[in-house]
Amino acid sequence: MDGELAYLYLILWNFSSTTSLIVVLTQNLPLFLGEFDFKHIFIIPIKLNIKSMKIFKSVVAYFIITFSLLTIQTEVFAQKNTDGHAVLVELFKDWRKFEVPPLLNGASNYTIAGFNMRQPEFLKLRTRLSQIDTIGWPIKNKVDWRIVWAEMNGYDFNRQVLKPWQRDPAFYKLLFTERSDVPAHEGPTNHMAIDLWKYSFPLSSSDKQSLMNSLKAIPAFNSQAKLNLTGNAKELWIAGIRDIQTQSEELADILTKPGSANDAALAEVVNNAIVSTNSLVNWLEKESSKKTGPSGIGKKNYNWYQKNVHLVPLTWDDQVILLKRELTRAWTALKMEEHRNRALPALPLANTPEVFNALQEKSFQNLIEFLNTQDILTIRPYFDSAIRAHKVDFVPEKNRNFFQITTAFDPRPLYSHFYHWFELARMDQEPLQNEIRRSPLLYNIFDTRSEGLATTVEETFMQAGAYDKNPRVNEIVYIMLAQRAARGLGSLYAHANMLSMEEAGKIHSDYTPRGWMKTEKKLLIFEQHLFMRQPGYGSSYIVGKYLLENAMAEVARNVELQNKPFSIKAFLDQINEIGCIPASLSAWEISGKDIWSEN
Repeated sequence: MDGELAYLYLILWNFSSTTSLIVVLTQNLPLFLGEFDFKHIFIIPIKLNIKSMKIFKSVVAYFIITFSLLTIQTEVFAQKNTDGHAVLVELFKDWRKFEVPPLLNGASNYTIAGFNMRQPEFLKLRTRLSQIDTIGWPIKNKVDWRIVWAEMNGYDFNRQVLKPWQRDPAFYKLLFTERSDVPAHEGPTNHMAIDLWKYSFPLSSSDKQSLMNSLKAIPAFNSQAKLNLTGNAKELWIAGIRDIQTQSEELADILTKPGSANDAALAEVVNNAIVSTNSLVNWLEKESSKKTGPSGIGKKNYNWYQKNVHLVPLTWDDQVILLKRELTRAWTALKMEEHRNRALPALPLANTPEVFNALQEKSFQNLIEFLNTQDILTIRPYFDSAIRAHKVDFVPEKNRNFFQITTAFDPRPLYSHFYHWFELARMDQEPLQNEIRRSPLLYNIFDTRSEGLATTVEETFMQAGAYDKNPRVNEIVYIMLAQRAARGLGSLYAHANMLSMEEAGKIHSDYTPRGWMKTEKKLLIFEQHLFMRQPGYGSSYIVGKYLLENAMAEVARNVELQNKPFSIKAFLDQINEIGCIPASLSAWEISGKDIWSEN
């Protein structure tokens, strides 16, 4: 009878081995339950009269059919997209080929006309990327898509806003005598960079020809610089002159290397490059008096750049709060550490080369042994030689900069930051199979991961007990953290054009404990200049640390929910295997939580 009441049971059943959802309508609940596992069943009882039940059954049946079709469609679509990553890799190859500018008179073309000519092709590449549907992709493949997207955003931002070829004279430095401790050169770098550190002297005939061919491009590139550099960024302009002057000195030094002094052909090419470089320096100095504008990109541009290029889920204001907090925490932790250690003798200074070299050797051995025996990190056979190749030279006390002061007390906190060299050795010795991540990401997009992880492990290793036998060393860790927070904070204000580079440097200097940033000015100038050239680099040490520690906490929480122990070794090993990609992407891949999209 239509008015009679009855129960209809809507049952949702999830197979344990799949994400498929089965939806069933039944009026015979006991009979139905006899067939299935209770753990995966959700039952919704619905009380209806008979007439209403007939209508309700029809409506629900419609939705069940629609849901089933959507489920099938999604599964088919996911299957269809299994080859989508291969399409992305092909696009990536085309993108990287495009990103290298064509030559103009033997030098990379950074003219306005050159960029305008290439713009239609860039837009085609962007369109191809947007047409790749990532529905159904695993997280690691979605991460790759976002890497390519971020790189394309970086190209467009440089073209429209940063414009280093117009605003930044240091962009025209070609010669680099030392390898950077991160995957690529720090700061905006032209495509013709000459890595002199890759050459061994005396030169082989093939290396000599290669080096000469590269050096021959310097005069043409310097001539183009005088046409392209039309920007009005006063501090970038003035600070950049020093980089070009340094190039002239480094060129001259080539002729003092073994086998080069009496090589007439090499000397001619080098001397032509020196004359051209000195001419550019003179021109830059003459033009500098005309420069009156700000060098920072402003908060709005900074926020866009951080979000869409470096994939940082924090605004300028967020970063200011974070760096202030870390600066405060570092100072207070230092003072509590000093109080705890007040009865201990002060750390001795290594003030002779012999004592310093012995301290370094002991530090190398101690650090590698600690990481290995305490299950902190899987040690590769090449890690020891990688870090030893970059040992710090002895410097007399009166000439030491901040980092040289820390190593004279104990090199291990800085050598923890030399995790960089483990990473670079791994990139050299065990390159990733993933083609998108194998080579360094463009535009320093790796900064939060590379600098962030190196800063993270300084404190992580300390917390894991690296200096338990000598607690005074803990103080150095907090001093280094305060220095990084202070310099990053200054750089944020400089990019907002609230402070000059010099004023930002004062924050950097004044808020570093014990006055250790006031002993030598070259490091201060170098760091603040780099941070002005590369927005976000100054804050990336602390921002990346925050993002990676957030990922560590998320992973730890997940394993705790499974009643499993957290392993710092497993965490760091997985971070290494993921590659040197933005910290937010590393966090997404390792924890499953996409903090960038959430924000």
